[in-house]
Amino acid sequence: MQEQDFIYEDFDTQSGDDRNMRRRQIPQGGFGHRPIRWRRWAIIALIIMFLIVWPAWAGFYTDWLWFNEVGYQSIFTTILVTQVLSALIGGLMAALLFWLSLKVALRVSGKTGEAGYRFYVANQEIAIADAGNLIARLALPISLVIGAFFGLKSWSEWDEFLLFRHGASFGEKDPVLGFDISFYLFKLPWLDFVSGSLLTLLVFATLAAIVVYLGRAALSLKMGDEHEKPRLSVQRGARGHLLALLAGIFIVIAFRYYLDLPGLLTSNSGTVTGAGYTDINATLPILWAQIGAALLVAVMAVASIFLAHLRLVFLGGLLFVLVTVAGIIYPALVQRFSVAPNELQKESPYLAYSIAATRKAYNLENVEERDLTGEATLTAQDIQSNRRTINSIRLWDQGPLLSTFAQLQEIRPYYEFQNVDNDRYKINGEVQQVMLSVRELESEKLPNRNWINERLIFTHGYGLTLGPVNQITAEGLPMLYVKDIPPVSIIPTLKIERPEIYFGEMENEHVFVRTRQQEFNFPEGEKNQFTTYTGTGGVSIGSYFRKLLFSTRLGELKLMLSDDITAESRVLYHRNIKERLGKIAPYLMFDHDPYLVISEGNCFWICDAYTTSSRYPYSSSIRLNTQTDINYIRNSVKAVVDAYNGTVQLYIADDRDPMIQTYARIFPGVLKPLSEMSPDLKTHLRYPEDIFSIQTRVYATYHMDQPQVFYNKEDQWEIASAAESDGQSTAMEPYYTIMKLPDAPSEEFLVMLPFVPKNKLNLSAWMVARSDGENYGKMVVYRIPKHKQIYGPKQIVGRINADTEISGQLTLWSQRGSKVIFGTMLVIPINGSLLYVQPLYLQAETGKIPELKRVIVVNENKIVMGENLEQSLTKLFGSGTAPALPPEGETMAKAAQPSAPTTPQRGLAAQAMQHYDRAEQALKEGDWAKYGEELKKLRTVLEDLNK
Repeated sequence: MQEQDFIYEDFDTQSGDDRNMRRRQIPQGGFGHRPIRWRRWAIIALIIMFLIVWPAWAGFYTDWLWFNEVGYQSIFTTILVTQVLSALIGGLMAALLFWLSLKVALRVSGKTGEAGYRFYVANQEIAIADAGNLIARLALPISLVIGAFFGLKSWSEWDEFLLFRHGASFGEKDPVLGFDISFYLFKLPWLDFVSGSLLTLLVFATLAAIVVYLGRAALSLKMGDEHEKPRLSVQRGARGHLLALLAGIFIVIAFRYYLDLPGLLTSNSGTVTGAGYTDINATLPILWAQIGAALLVAVMAVASIFLAHLRLVFLGGLLFVLVTVAGIIYPALVQRFSVAPNELQKESPYLAYSIAATRKAYNLENVEERDLTGEATLTAQDIQSNRRTINSIRLWDQGPLLSTFAQLQEIRPYYEFQNVDNDRYKINGEVQQVMLSVRELESEKLPNRNWINERLIFTHGYGLTLGPVNQITAEGLPMLYVKDIPPVSIIPTLKIERPEIYFGEMENEHVFVRTRQQEFNFPEGEKNQFTTYTGTGGVSIGSYFRKLLFSTRLGELKLMLSDDITAESRVLYHRNIKERLGKIAPYLMFDHDPYLVISEGNCFWICDAYTTSSRYPYSSSIRLNTQTDINYIRNSVKAVVDAYNGTVQLYIADDRDPMIQTYARIFPGVLKPLSEMSPDLKTHLRYPEDIFSIQTRVYATYHMDQPQVFYNKEDQWEIASAAESDGQSTAMEPYYTIMKLPDAPSEEFLVMLPFVPKNKLNLSAWMVARSDGENYGKMVVYRIPKHKQIYGPKQIVGRINADTEISGQLTLWSQRGSKVIFGTMLVIPINGSLLYVQPLYLQAETGKIPELKRVIVVNENKIVMGENLEQSLTKLFGSGTAPALPPEGETMAKAAQPSAPTTPQRGLAAQAMQHYDRAEQALKEGDWAKYGEELKKLRTVLEDLNK
């Protein structure tokens, strides 16, 4: 830009036509003038507004329809009303306060006759009126923008407000300040947000007032000659206004310092989680001093309004700065010279606070500890008397079993087993542990992917595969109680009448049902069976308006054009059960592993849900896989989702939890008492892995309840690890089993995990959480005396690898090109001793089906390996371990038989079925050699059965 293109020129703002703003065209060059076509711009603006507003409206209205369909519209309206009211009240109050402050500044400053400026840009003259009048015209728009900013902030804090308003009391107080625990979890977050927002608003208002006063010369810095100092000149009214704003700022600062007092009890900055010696004896007094100094500044600011000078404000400000500096230096000096040399003595009381609070926050305060030497000698009689525990040892790991299920039971390429779940069912009068996997639909694997197939025809998964955890066939494959399509069950209580899976762990794509296209149900030979959805799920999309709404919401233009959509058609969306539950209850954290239950012929998903917080005073925080820090958790809710209809029920599992009591107040009628759950479903409730994993991580350190022991970490544990087949060591994961605890009257379903000392390998303890009846949720830790050396899982793995017989067999398999997969090392306590069990799977180089080929059992210094668990136990303890129940490879489904065949007959029948299934699979794959081989084996078994 040339110099003459940007020329400043003084003018008198009070004279003639130049009072506000004027323009004149410079004759030499310039841009010229084009008439504004207001109608065109108005149309463009309306189109832009429609493109913004319509999708938002479509999303909002379809959300309302969905909440109405699932029966939780009260949640939608409660959240929406809270958001709207919070935004309106917060936004309007912010806008009003800011506007009033601005109007005061404009009124106080009045109009001035100071010289304005004009300048030229590219020969175009632009004249600017005085800044005060410009701000006066923009006062309302600026205030509305400020209000919108704070309104949006208030909108996002709806949950904090509801907790503040409805928070239930914990009935417990922190040990230092005496606040109820509910103050930290429910009150403090909202107070922190409100005070922080108010402080920001006051700072904005002060800055805006300063701009007005500078623009109108009501505030200026007068520069004297070389013998005079610069002097701040403030108009009297402006000074009073600014001092009032300053007083408000420091009052809010004092309140925020007050909120920092309880904040000390949730900090993690020192040796102690929460307030330690330095915090209580140095930081806490300094905070009170800062509160007093801030209030003193506010009082002096108000007093200075009526005085002719500002000396009091400067003195108060100086005092505040000195106290703030002291707040940095003094605690550091106390920590270094008083606490550091005597840390254990100084911090012991606060360590005790932290230990007690952490155990309480993670629901570990009532863990029962028992001693277990692990040195008792096991006999064949012990094995026989604990036969149900032995029969419940899990021989199938999730990874190998999932691969096996996929190869044998997915049936079609578009079906997929997502994972394997653990549960138990009453079979032949006894509770038996099983593993199951749901056959879900993977639309991306459809051979012909198009809109009709993906949205109208292939709409759901079908059935499941289920088998006992401990039984194998002669070929090393899992015994199956429920299999094939349509599902075939050899156990009457496991019969499935409604096998369609419309809602599951993978079902995250929307589909349309009750259309003119029939839905694919399942393959049957060379034909396919079709169906029409008759459930209660889904939102009606029959009208043209709803088609337009959902077309916008789902990005489905074909929905508007399709002739297959009728007045009866419905759309199913939010079909992934965790997404569905999260939409209904965003205030809960859901377990990573929902599991499916067969109940009264129908399929239901059960998903555990948790209430969590990161503000429990003195409790140590832990980081979850989601990178979220928490220091309080309860398994407060059991959610049940119908796999066919999509209906959701939320049951309160822990009514003593103040957080779930609070949410029950916020959303009345949403959370039902556990007593209303179906009795059959209630028998399938289990203590969840996620919270058990968290609790074991915490308890590994916080089982040390003496401050001195805790401080020195003398007895710190860690979760035991075991070597995997690739040689890597990983921490063991919790595993479910049915077993009889020492001194317990009978077997029960529980989840367990062993501990070893920190950086050591020997076993130090193992922890269980019980799942049955009145014992649900009770936790027991069995401790190994410190002077006892009991092998840990990793040491056992090392001993197994050193065994010449086992290592020789592993080498032989490897030389033949087979992959050996080590199963999970299981630690089974029996009668004061420990039994280690590790299954071995073999996967052929040319095949993908892992087969269970060996079971290794270790007790004390004895290591044996057999073709199945019974053979290994016989080698270890002798023939007296003969099972009271049928061994692996023999079906336990005698209740399904019309007569009572002998044990050998049952085994032969099961083998025949397995050979038939394998022959059928080989036929489908075109493997004629395999097909002929399986038929020969089938004939041999049938001949034996006929004898």
